[in-house]
Order: sequence, then structure tokens, then C-alpha cells
Amino acid sequence: MKEKLQNTTNKCWSVAAIAGILLIWQFICVLEWVDGFMLPSPIQVLVAFIEEFPILMENSVVTLAEAFIGLGMGILFGFIMAVLMDQFDVLYKAFYPLIILTQTVPAVAIAPLLVLWFGYEMTPKVILIVITTFFPIAVGLLNGFKSADRDAIHLLRAMGAGRWQIFRYIKLPGAASQFFAGLRISASYAVVGAVISEWLGGFAGLGVYMTRVKKAFSFDKMFAVIFLISFISLLLMKAVDILQKKCMPWEKE
Repeated sequence: MKEKLQNTTNKCWSVAAIAGILLIWQFICVLEWVDGFMLPSPIQVLVAFIEEFPILMENSVVTLAEAFIGLGMGILFGFIMAVLMDQFDVLYKAFYPLIILTQTVPAVAIAPLLVLWFGYEMTPKVILIVITTFFPIAVGLLNGFKSADRDAIHLLRAMGAGRWQIFRYIKLPGAASQFFAGLRISASYAVVGAVISEWLGGFAGLGVYMTRVKKAFSFDKMFAVIFLISFISLLLMKAVDILQKKCMPWEKE
């Protein structure tokens, strides 16, 4: 009961902080401390969001399709890489530095090359999302596998358990927390990666919409789509939290 009350209080403080920021923002715009064409007020952003809602939803479908396909492939690829590197030390030594290396190259530097190689359709966008999302999954799972309880592993080996049984009953459940932590990051990366790839080439999507309104200097619409992207990312992270509670009921208090 006490913990629920504390969680409710924390949420209230978060809502109050957001409301305070919006009020200060509106106050600055009303007093015209910043030119209106540079910083539209929250009310103007809300009006733009309502007016552009059908177009935003139409482009959101494209962006979410790219994000979900890329995220799904990123999860699969990251899981396979983590399992192989955990089971075979040679693969760990060979591929772990390469995985780290893939994250040192900025996404905005890779995206133009992918568009050049694969065109303006969905393929380059999905590839970029896979590159940005598989890393948190692979590293999180690998750390979970490596930190498995050694005493439990030795006990199962003494009982005649094989490598697969140790993986199934010890390593995989023990790495679940790290997996979902990485999945939260990957879920937000998926949407951002899709938008970045759409900036540099595409026919539809929130990134394409942003480039169009930016060229028209419609910054109220620009802020509207920024808030929409943030909202979608928060929804995906919340969905991961719900999925974690369903898959890991033993962590409920």
C-alpha cells in the first residue's frame, strides 16, 4: 500500500513538472520574449496537431511499420548473437568488438549510404533500425548470461544436465531482466531510427513529414510531430513494462 502511494505521488510530481514547463513556455510566448515563428506556443502546437491529425496518423502508420519490423528483426538478431557468443568463446572474442564498433558510427552517417545502396523504400530504414536496436538486446542478454549463478550451474551439471538444460533453466530466466531493460531502449531507438532514415529519403512517414514542414517554416507542426514521436516512444516503453510483468510474474511484490 505504501509503495503504491509512493508511485502515485511520483506520477503526480511528474505531471506537475510537465504542466509547469508548459505554463512557462506559454508565458514566454505570450510575452513575446521569443519570436512566434521561432517558438510557437503550446496552444499553437495543439491546434496544429488537431488540424494535421489525419495526416500525422497516416504517416505514423508507415513509421510504426518500419519500426516494428526493424525492432522484431533486431530482437531476433540480438538474441541469436548473444546466445552464440555465450556458448562459443571464440565467437565472443571475434564478434563482440565488431558489435561495439557498429555503435560508434552515427546513424545519420549510415543512413545516406543505405539509401544510396537500397533506394527510398522500406529496406534501408529497416536495416538502420536493426543496426540501432540489436545492440542493447545483444549486450543486455550477454551480460545476463555471463552473470548467471555459477553455483546453480555447477549443481545442474552435477545432476547430469546438459548445456541446453543449463541455458533454459538458469541462464535464460536469469537474463530476463537485462533483456527487458535492453528492449526498452531498443523500442525507443526503433522509432527514432525510423524517423532519422526518413529524413534522408522516403515517400511517407513522420520523418518525411518533418522535412516538409521544416522547409515551409511551419514550426508549430514541427513541434506537433516531435511530441507525437515522444508519445509513441513512451507508449512502446510502457508496453514493454506490461510485457515484462506478464513474462516475469515472480518479480511482483
